[in-house]
Amino acid sequence: MIHLKSKEEIEKMRSAAQIVVETLGKLKESVQPGVSTWDLDKMAEENAIKNGAKPAFKGYSDYPGSVCFAVNNEVVHGIPSKKKVLKEGDIVGLDFGVILDGFFGDSAVTVPVGEVSALAENLLKVTEASLLKGIDEATTKNRLFDISRAIQSYVENKGFSIVRSFVGHGIGTKLHEDPQVPNFVPENGSHAKGVKLKPGMVIAIEPMVNVGSPDIKILSDGWTAVTVDGTLSAHFEHTVAVTEDGPVILTQ
Repeated sequence: MIHLKSKEEIEKMRSAAQIVVETLGKLKESVQPGVSTWDLDKMAEENAIKNGAKPAFKGYSDYPGSVCFAVNNEVVHGIPSKKKVLKEGDIVGLDFGVILDGFFGDSAVTVPVGEVSALAENLLKVTEASLLKGIDEATTKNRLFDISRAIQSYVENKGFSIVRSFVGHGIGTKLHEDPQVPNFVPENGSHAKGVKLKPGMVIAIEPMVNVGSPDIKILSDGWTAVTVDGTLSAHFEHTVAVTEDGPVILTQ
């Protein structure tokens, strides 16, 4: 069931989302060669708590960290570790969320570590642009898969592939609510256009884009998803409210 939020509830979500934005900003500033994902995770947790919020991911389905990391060929859900030390030329995905006053905010960015390859730079640019293309379609005149179609067509026209094993989601008093928000148009779906977008819907749109195959595998830790062919992957995400006046990015 899709829960439509009131304007007051959306404002509460905006407050949570702004803590996410601030935290990701601090993490981006701290990403450099020699820093471990463990260090970044502690920084994120401390900043959330300082702002009166709780990290959303820590303990969720027994996930052990506050941030989901993704370094190079990792797609999502990399566990923070003192042994995972960033080096020049890496790219690192930072996926973070909080709960504040009963409402969640969720966002992700992928950032370069020092100087990166032209391919990596283009991957980041295309993935973030695809997210914005999807957000542009989050209007009351559209249906859910208009978002999916915009992301998929943009990414594939740029020569990259969309991960199909993970999708975006509704968000509110739960981290994951209906509807699921795929970054591709499901084939032979019973609802080829998806649900009608209505004011009060709040969704986390989060394309995950690979250089090579769209397929992933899960490592032995039970969490970390990597590309099957070892190619680079990038991930960007915003929490977005659908309103009468168009999409509002709460994690702006």
